[in-house]
Amino acid sequence: MLAREVEARMRERLQYIKLAPQRVLDAGCGDGDGAKHLAEIYPQAQLLGLDFAYPMLRAARGAWLQRLFARERVARLCADMAALPLAAASVDLVWSNLALHCSGDPLPALKEMQRVLRVGGLLMFSCYGPDTLKELRSAFAARDGAMHVHDFIDMHDLGDMLSACGYAEPVMDMELITVTYADVDALIKDLRASGQVNALAGRRRGLTGKGIYRAMRAAYEKLRRGGSLPASFEIVYGHAWKPQPRVSADGRAIVRFETARPKRG
Repeated sequence: MLAREVEARMRERLQYIKLAPQRVLDAGCGDGDGAKHLAEIYPQAQLLGLDFAYPMLRAARGAWLQRLFARERVARLCADMAALPLAAASVDLVWSNLALHCSGDPLPALKEMQRVLRVGGLLMFSCYGPDTLKELRSAFAARDGAMHVHDFIDMHDLGDMLSACGYAEPVMDMELITVTYADVDALIKDLRASGQVNALAGRRRGLTGKGIYRAMRAAYEKLRRGGSLPASFEIVYGHAWKPQPRVSADGRAIVRFETARPKRG
């Protein structure tokens, strides 16, 4: 499963960062696999798993209870990432794997994550970039003008959003992962199983006709190589820190003074 692979690559990046969090938020936790591994990395931390989809949280409950609840304090929250039900400065690490793009506009979610982070806390995330499912998008466009694949935000725009939200030292990079499928139906089945459905406001409200699907499959078949069809996923990775605030809540600049140490003679 792609989400598992991306999660593993995020954990590899995390091991190079010195952090001893007391509370960790897995934003967009899905089935709870990320929370399980984060609990293994930070056994003393409290884990919070948040997801907007209540059925996903119910599905995760069994795994968390069996694997974690005896050792860890794991809380499940059903909420929107753009309206986190947490106090300001209450989390040391916000982790989000392939979920931020589900917000449509990730800026409010990034602001909320910055709000709940303590000073010195870390945000680490992954999400889809613009070249994700470019083959499927092109195959549909060969016959149909309706939108069938989401437009994902560019890595550089996400970096600008981090700076605009007040994060410090943002680091962004990306990679293109190609997954192969036996046919288009296998791809669509995999996307639906992972919750990747067309939720665009401008999507066709009625049923997509069989003729459009036939044309899409025919266009996609032209990409077949070695018996398989490719599906590209641009994965954007980012992390940034919450710095000391420069302005107060009412907009006044914060000036910090340090006592000078006397010089030794």
